[in-house]
Amino acid sequence: MKEKAGSGAADAPANNPSGEKLQKVLARSGLGSRREMERWIEQGRVTVEGRPARLGDRVGNTARIAVDGKPLDTASAQETRCILYHKPTGEVCSRKDPQGRRTVFERLPKPRAGRWISIGRLDYNTSGLLLFTTDGELANKLMHPSSNIEREYMVRVMGQWDEAMLQRLLEGVMLDDGMARFTDIQDGGGDGINHWFYVVLMEGRNREVRRLWESQGLTVSRLKRVRYGDVFIPSKVKQGQWVELEPKEVKSLYRMAEMPLKQQKRGTMKEREKMQRQFAKRRGPASARGRGKS
Repeated sequence: MKEKAGSGAADAPANNPSGEKLQKVLARSGLGSRREMERWIEQGRVTVEGRPARLGDRVGNTARIAVDGKPLDTASAQETRCILYHKPTGEVCSRKDPQGRRTVFERLPKPRAGRWISIGRLDYNTSGLLLFTTDGELANKLMHPSSNIEREYMVRVMGQWDEAMLQRLLEGVMLDDGMARFTDIQDGGGDGINHWFYVVLMEGRNREVRRLWESQGLTVSRLKRVRYGDVFIPSKVKQGQWVELEPKEVKSLYRMAEMPLKQQKRGTMKEREKMQRQFAKRRGPASARGRGKS
């Protein structure tokens, strides 16, 4: 007896025994952690080959995956691409802004597979180093609170300060979301009411640098991130420009995330030529450790 169309095997979950777990593929695409993706599958938000996905599904490289009805462009399991962007003030880190403000994604090159996922965020009025990758699992690992990755900022504050205040900021102060502190503060110089400091944090809570200084009665008038882990912002990369990370920098990101290193995918020749042209247009003096105040 023949099986009726639309029943039996046709109703079975899409599955490729030799493929990857679906939640891992979704996490690598930058939608969230594997655990979050498992919840999405259980909630019926994911389909494979047009059928509702189930926990335990495995998919191959050519599987048609959709989330909330929208096709998903999946990232490669073997390759990674990582770039550094010098964010100007006045840009938001979301993909779309209801207020119509420029987003950090608008000037980035388009990856051939997957999409860019930002490793952390910078607020609207903060400039500096912002990293992007096509590997969502890498981004999730690096952003997890347990990662303990140093983030260094150049900050200009307005107001009177003394050594006792700096010591309090190193020892820790209570903010509305818990204790916070700088792990290092270096004097950057300045005259009068404005003074520069280089400060280091081991976490990425919302507006944490600003809130720490504000807790001491000072106002942050300028803030720029200059380092993330072992990656410094190069002096040649001006605001609004991006650059491919060097292999040693990509290797350091995977080491900090405690993940096996993937093969680094470089941009196209056209993208590399465009990248070089942007540097030629705006050349500036080099500064030690990429710590320019531009």
